Amino acid sequence: MARPLRLVLAVHNHQPIGNFDTVVEAAYQDSYLPFLQIFARYPALRISLHTSGSLFDWLSQRHPEYLDLLGELARAGRIEILGGAYHEPILSMIPRRDRRGQIRSYTDRLEERFGRAPLGMWLPERVWEQSLTSDLAQCGIEHTVLDDFHFNAAGLAPEELFGYYLTEDDGHLVAVFPGSERLRYMIPFAPPHETIDYLRHVATTHPGGTIVFGDDGEKFGTWPGMKQHVYDRGWLSQFFDALVANSSWLHVTTLSEAVNNVPPLGKIYLPDASYREMGEWSSLADRVDPVPANVPHQQRPHAQRGCWRNFRVKYPEADEMYARMLLVSNRLEAARRANQPTALLTAARDELYRAQCNCAYWHGTFGGIYLAHLRQAVYHHLIAADNILDRAEKRSGSWVMASQADFNLDVHKEVALASERLIALVAPDRGGQLYELDVREISHNLLATLSRRPEPYHAQLAAGPDSPALSQPLECRQPGLAAQLHFDEHPRKSLIDHFYEHHVHLDQVAAGEAHELGDFVIGAYESDLVRRSDRVELSMSRQGTAAGHSVRVTKVLTLVAGSKHLDVEYRLEGLPPHHTLHFAVEFNFTIPAHQSNRYFHDGKHKRIGQAGELLDLANRRTLYLVDEHLGVDVGLRLSRTSHVWAFPIHSVNRSEWGLELVNQSVVMMPHWTVQADSQGMWSVTIQMPIDTSLAEARRLKTPIPATIDRVNPPLPVPHRTRRGRMSIAA
Repeated sequence: MARPLRLVLAVHNHQPIGNFDTVVEAAYQDSYLPFLQIFARYPALRISLHTSGSLFDWLSQRHPEYLDLLGELARAGRIEILGGAYHEPILSMIPRRDRRGQIRSYTDRLEERFGRAPLGMWLPERVWEQSLTSDLAQCGIEHTVLDDFHFNAAGLAPEELFGYYLTEDDGHLVAVFPGSERLRYMIPFAPPHETIDYLRHVATTHPGGTIVFGDDGEKFGTWPGMKQHVYDRGWLSQFFDALVANSSWLHVTTLSEAVNNVPPLGKIYLPDASYREMGEWSSLADRVDPVPANVPHQQRPHAQRGCWRNFRVKYPEADEMYARMLLVSNRLEAARRANQPTALLTAARDELYRAQCNCAYWHGTFGGIYLAHLRQAVYHHLIAADNILDRAEKRSGSWVMASQADFNLDVHKEVALASERLIALVAPDRGGQLYELDVREISHNLLATLSRRPEPYHAQLAAGPDSPALSQPLECRQPGLAAQLHFDEHPRKSLIDHFYEHHVHLDQVAAGEAHELGDFVIGAYESDLVRRSDRVELSMSRQGTAAGHSVRVTKVLTLVAGSKHLDVEYRLEGLPPHHTLHFAVEFNFTIPAHQSNRYFHDGKHKRIGQAGELLDLANRRTLYLVDEHLGVDVGLRLSRTSHVWAFPIHSVNRSEWGLELVNQSVVMMPHWTVQADSQGMWSVTIQMPIDTSLAEARRLKTPIPATIDRVNPPLPVPHRTRRGRMSIAA
């Protein structure tokens, strides 16, 4: 053929912030290394390759020889190294200053390592908004890859997508390539000859055209069964052999080469979009009328084309992380303008950028926000950034402060109680709930929880294996998952105030099926904030209804400078004189429930049960939950003898391996039969001690305190991250 078809293979390799070293090592051995080694044997082929900054940093420490090989192939003109945002944030999610900062910092990193600044970049999850054009261009980026779905949504026909277009914003131009969805589904799944036949058809109908494959490198070995398919059975070598054998009409090249040698097809302005599947996952339509996963995408309603930002609507926990990220970003910007120490601000910026990694902020086919260790990684880096900014502001010693503002961007004002040890965020207008509790010593948010909510694949699971709605059987990694489909009507946070029937059972409470007799769970509380030199107090009060009676509930949170505990005093007023009420206070903690070194004890370190057990405890004044891996011990000390329920919260989550049960939090719920005194009142004080001595001892390399049991940690239990990147819960 006189004018060959250009084929661009743009491969994207990424591991999320917070993933475990053993998991990344497995992906390296199963995907990244063998792919590059086999590719190196085909000098006639060229590709564009992106390695996310988080993975690049890991490779620099663990396998610099891989980067040496990558650099050698790049210098030989075999590989175009693509830049991008350093830690794979969704660019539309973060402030413009951070967008540009992430792109420029990764460009600098690549230029330092390989001697050349990239001109192309990988756009995280191909989430596009038109204003990104000027950000990319002003960072020196000349081209990027989207999906053909973006161009179809703009009104272009499929036959108009064999090339690239220019797009513009504020006078800045960027070349945008439509990645082929058909190739995404063929490579590496279809036999090589089928892909070649399709490419030959394109070459015949669009001589001189360009077609782009752009997708995850983990497909080539890490996904289930793909190592055997791609390498053991030789798919990749066969595919590269076929590309070379057809080089007379098929030119395998890079994005840069195409831009330099082929004129654009025209100019285009693209709507807000990502790839097709992401549009379905982010749609809000399935909250009302779920569309089964087996319905072909051509038959799905237009409403299924969602906006990525609406993940923050579907998952309020993602919105909480987002809002917390903005607080840190804004604080960092204020510190920069105040000319605070540059080295500290650089360190805080790096922590912020890590916390902007996209994987924990959404959910699709793979775990995402459902994986607690990814959520915790986000908070870990945000809290670490806050700690560094304290140093930059020369804040030291024991101190305490309180502030009130719309921290989570819901119009209502929240309250922050902060000291050198703890940060507590409270939402008076949402049940007076404690929705974030940061232990600064270990940079850990004890309330990085997730509520159980229905997903489209839950309907398929509930329908059963013989349902005609199923086009293929559901893979379940544990038996009996349909019986584990429980959903929550309230956020799984702390200081949640319940009034239950007297004879409610623990099983009902744990399943989220206990009948609520009060209106306090998410009802608005009036609040009053008192600041003193050594302590801050937040008083919240609500006049509501409990079991048909008008009752006032008041709770007062106190944080003292230098203290390792948070104190809560409850006062119930206007209680009926001749009736008792069943009152419970719910506490959730993001401590994994599936290993033996997470357990309950009585305060004297006598074990009571494992974190994953359902416990119905009578006549207790204390209950503690310890995570020896993390090095934290959190407890409840009660001024009144109480019965206490304890149980894990599990969700049924979809991964590339199928459906699986994933732990989200552990609940401790003291509950009382409340009898009014002569004044119609009842009260209790709850102290929440938080002990990090185990973590401190580990950091200082001192012996483990005698009060902590030594436990041999068991083998890790596998869970999975987004897009086939397996993780292991520590």
